[in-house]
Amino acid sequence: MASALRDWLDKPNTGRGISLATDDGGWDHRDYGRLASAARRTAGALIEAGVRPGDVVCVVLPTDFTCVETYFGVWAAGATVCLVTPPLFQDGDDYVAHVAAILRQARPALTVASADLAPLAARAMADAGLPGEPWLPRQAETEADVQPAGELAILQFTSGSSGAPRGVMVTWDNLEANCELIARTAGYQDGDVVASWLPLYHDMGLIGCFLTPISLQGDLRLLRPDHFIRDPARWIRCFATAAHTAAPPFAYAYCARRVKPEQLEGLDLSGWKMALIGAEPIDPHSLEVFAELLEPFGFRREAFKPAYGMAETTLLVTMDHPWRLPLAVRPDPASLAFGRPVEILEQHELGESSRGAKSGWIVGCGTPEEDVPVWIVDDDGNELAEGLLGEIVVGGPSACPGYYAGAEGKSTRFADGKVFTGDAGFFHEGRLFVLGRMGDSIKVRGRSVYVEDLEARIAEVTRLGKGRITVTAVPGAGQKGLALFAETNDAAWAPDVREMLRRRVGEDVEVTIIVGSGLIQRTSSGKPRRRYMWEQFQAGRMPAARRVE
Repeated sequence: MASALRDWLDKPNTGRGISLATDDGGWDHRDYGRLASAARRTAGALIEAGVRPGDVVCVVLPTDFTCVETYFGVWAAGATVCLVTPPLFQDGDDYVAHVAAILRQARPALTVASADLAPLAARAMADAGLPGEPWLPRQAETEADVQPAGELAILQFTSGSSGAPRGVMVTWDNLEANCELIARTAGYQDGDVVASWLPLYHDMGLIGCFLTPISLQGDLRLLRPDHFIRDPARWIRCFATAAHTAAPPFAYAYCARRVKPEQLEGLDLSGWKMALIGAEPIDPHSLEVFAELLEPFGFRREAFKPAYGMAETTLLVTMDHPWRLPLAVRPDPASLAFGRPVEILEQHELGESSRGAKSGWIVGCGTPEEDVPVWIVDDDGNELAEGLLGEIVVGGPSACPGYYAGAEGKSTRFADGKVFTGDAGFFHEGRLFVLGRMGDSIKVRGRSVYVEDLEARIAEVTRLGKGRITVTAVPGAGQKGLALFAETNDAAWAPDVREMLRRRVGEDVEVTIIVGSGLIQRTSSGKPRRRYMWEQFQAGRMPAARRVE
C-alpha cells in the first residue's frame, strides 16, 4: 500500500537528492542515501518514544533538513504525518489558538517541534488538553526497519483561517494515485529536476513539489517562502537546470513586478517543461506579464499548466497538460447562474491580448483524465451538460474518504466515493473553468477565509447582531467577490466595514453591501441560504434590498 512512496528509504539513490537554499544565497545538498539513513534513525527515536503504526504525529518545524528527516522518519515508523505551519504573520496568541485547534482534532501520539517553536507548541498542547511536552527532533543510534503503515498517510489540515480547521484524511492509496497522476500529467521523466519555494504544510507544496519528486528519487531544489519573497529571481534561476514547478497566480505576477531582466542575464530557460498554476482562480494577465519577462531567455508560454485541485481530492484534479497555449475566456456576468448556460463574450489563447485581461477573465484548467472523473451538477446533484454552470464534483482514487474525527465540512462534502467540492465551474471546449467558492469561503493568497469569521468581525464593526448579517462568496470570472447582506436601513458603518475587509481579504476583492428589511433567508435548519440570496438579488427578486455604493 505504501511501498511506492516509501521504497526509497530501503533503496536510496545516492546519486540524487535534495538541495535546500541557504540564507547566504547558496545551496546545501544531501543525497537520498544520507537522508534515508537519517530518517530511519529518526524513526528509531520515534519508536522509542512510543510511536506505533497508525498513530498521528504532528510536526511543527521550519523547512530544513530536520523537517525532511522527521517527516520520513514518521512514515518509516508507520505513523501518519500531520504537518503544522510554523508561525508566519500571526501574533503568538492567534498562532497558539490555531495550532491548538488542530491538535484538539488530531489528538496526536506525539507533537514534534523545534527548540525555538517548542514554547508555542507547548502552549498549544496545553490549550488542547494534551499531556506532556513537545518532542524535540532527535535520532537513535541505529536505523530502524521501515514499519508496516496504517491506513492514513497524511492528515492534511485545510489552509483556512477558521477557528475550527478540518483535517482531510489522505490514505496511502489516495496519495499514491495522486502522485502518479501528477507525474504523468506533468510529463515528468527520470532525471528531471523540480524546484519549489512553496510551504510544505500546504497541499500543493507538500504533495506536488515535495512528495512526488522524492518518491521518484528525483533531484529537488527547495527554497523557503521567505527566500522567494526576498529574491524571486533566485527561484527563476533554478530553471537553468530544473524543469518543473508550481505556484499560485500571484507569484507569477510578483516575479513580473520585482525581477529585472539584468538579474537573469545569461540564463537559458528553454528546458523549462512545466510551470503549474493553481490554488486560486487564474487571471491571464499574471501569466502574460511573467511570460513577457522570461521569453527573451527561452521560456515558452506552452510551459504554463493551469490546474485545479484541493486537499479533499488529495491535490490534483485536472491540469491542462498538452503542449498548448492556455485558453482564457470572458463570461457574461449576467449569465452566471446555477444550471444556466454560461455565455462567453470573448476568448483568446494566452498572448499579447492577455495583457490587462484581469477582472472578468478566467483560464481553463484542462480536461479530466479517465481515472479522475469530473462532473458539473445542479443543486439537486443532477449532472449538467457542457456550458452549464454548477458545482464541481470529483471521483476516482484520489477522492479522500472524509474529514478526521467526524469533523464536518462547510461547502465541501463527501458522498458515495465522490467529493462535492463547493466550487462553481463549467466545461467549455472540453476544458474545466473554475469560478471559485460558491458561498462559504474565499481564497486569499492560497488560504481559505471563511465567511463566518468575517461575519463575526462585521458584527463588531456594525454593532448589528450576527443574526442580522450574512456574507457570501460571490463566484465571478477572474475576480474574487464578497456580498454582505445586512438587515438594516442604516449603512453609516459601510466605509468602516469596507476598510476592515480590505485589510482582511485584500484590495482585489470586490465587496457588495446590500441593506434592507427581511433580506436573510434560511434553510429549515436555520442556516443562511447564501448563494440563493445572491442569485435572488441579481435577478431583481429582492424589492426591499438596496445596494450601498
